[in-house]
Amino acid sequence: MHNFQTDWLAKWAYYTPKKLFLREHNRNLEWSYQQFNQRTNVLANYLVKEIGIEEGDRIAVYSKNRAEYVILFLACIKCGAILVPLNFRLVPRELDILIADAEPKLFFYEEEYNQQINQLQSLANIPIKKRIEEIASFLIENVDGSEYIPKRLFNEDDIVMILYTAGTTGLSKGVIINHRMLFWNAINTGLRLDLNSNDHTQGYAPFFHTGGWNVLFTPFLLHGASTTLLQSFDAELILKLIEKENTTILFGVPTMLQMMSELPFFEQVDLSSVRYAIVGGAPMPIPLINIWHSKGVYIRQGYGLTEVGPNCFSLHQDDAVRKKGSIGFPNFYIEAKIIREDESECKSNEVGELWLRSPVVTPGYWRNEKETADSITDGFFHTGDLVMKDDDGYFYVVDRKKNMFISGGENVYPAEIEKFLYTNDVIKEAAVIGVPDSKWGEAGKAFIVLKKSGELSEEDIIQYCQGNLAKYKIPKYVQFLEELPKTDAGKINKKELLNLHLQVQNNKQKP
Repeated sequence: MHNFQTDWLAKWAYYTPKKLFLREHNRNLEWSYQQFNQRTNVLANYLVKEIGIEEGDRIAVYSKNRAEYVILFLACIKCGAILVPLNFRLVPRELDILIADAEPKLFFYEEEYNQQINQLQSLANIPIKKRIEEIASFLIENVDGSEYIPKRLFNEDDIVMILYTAGTTGLSKGVIINHRMLFWNAINTGLRLDLNSNDHTQGYAPFFHTGGWNVLFTPFLLHGASTTLLQSFDAELILKLIEKENTTILFGVPTMLQMMSELPFFEQVDLSSVRYAIVGGAPMPIPLINIWHSKGVYIRQGYGLTEVGPNCFSLHQDDAVRKKGSIGFPNFYIEAKIIREDESECKSNEVGELWLRSPVVTPGYWRNEKETADSITDGFFHTGDLVMKDDDGYFYVVDRKKNMFISGGENVYPAEIEKFLYTNDVIKEAAVIGVPDSKWGEAGKAFIVLKKSGELSEEDIIQYCQGNLAKYKIPKYVQFLEELPKTDAGKINKKELLNLHLQVQNNKQKP
């Protein structure tokens, strides 16, 4: 008995056993589909028979990208365990919340993070803890051609993974990813990008992001293509690997493509093998599109979110300049509508909330029925993003989820930072917004009102956040005010805060 419907690795090991599946650049290791499948079978048997992992058990991972992560994910698919990738940029206080929510039976951590691990209070409740390096033997040592026999055939509703995404309330929510989502996302992606088994890419988006797994890795797996795994983004290395490995598709956020284009090596690198670069996270500036087009690399801009796919929209490369700022059309098996406050549909050129219905929509949030019910109506997921559609049917994102901003490709939710700032006794009011930043696209700025009795400097505020918030969440700028501007309804007026920031910037630039 084989779970060929859900175990795509086993199917390609049967079809194209000797074809390259995965290469890990860091240790100069590579595996064919057959080699990786055999090794994954051995690991799945070990997890079930030696560790006692049962279907539905959570396996949490606290590690950077490495081949051990991939083999663990694919072993989970074989044995029905649920992978819980943890963001290694979070501090122990933040991680404890996620671990308590997921209740993993097994916890894998990278040795490098020993210090952080020792500060986790939630580890006391996890039955089994192991270094992820222990899995290296399954990847490197000789293995027999053993099979893994599942206890039952899995179906599309079985859960594969829980990916934590910070909610607009400041509390992380575990997005359930099941087999249905993986399959239909891979189909949608394949249809829009013309994927085939000869495709090759480099994967460097971290595995605690949906992008690390589901923008290209799982669609490539369904199509029998190959991936080179990198620990992190390295602009020059990626350019060299594109040329050396004949990469066909590149994925990144505009900041990454900007950094690559600014390297002296960019002028002479041969990018002729690349069909296009997939860009998400923020609109790509026209001058940057033109730079890549001049190298023969077409830009495919898109839109997605962890809860839906994530590959939801795609703008064809021919429209990259003509429809500047557009996310294009919904992907093949995605139904989109733009909704007013009263839940009626918007007309063309009218701004409303984007709702999406598709087999790629999450079944819900882990152990959070209220958030699930609030987010889905008749199968339509409420994205919280404000969009409009032009007369030609092209979609545009007008504003992002409430006040979320993206810093260096990371979603930052001001509510979470504000909540933490209020733990300081001297702070009377706090509001955080994203402001333009030349390096990160956007960076956080905190507007602070102090209590009459207290004194804090800009450095004090930043220092207070250090160690309690992930680095990318710590405000880069701080401005003190007598009071925060409010709307008629008494809510903090964040548009006015942005105007205040821009005034300060303009005053600095005046001679």
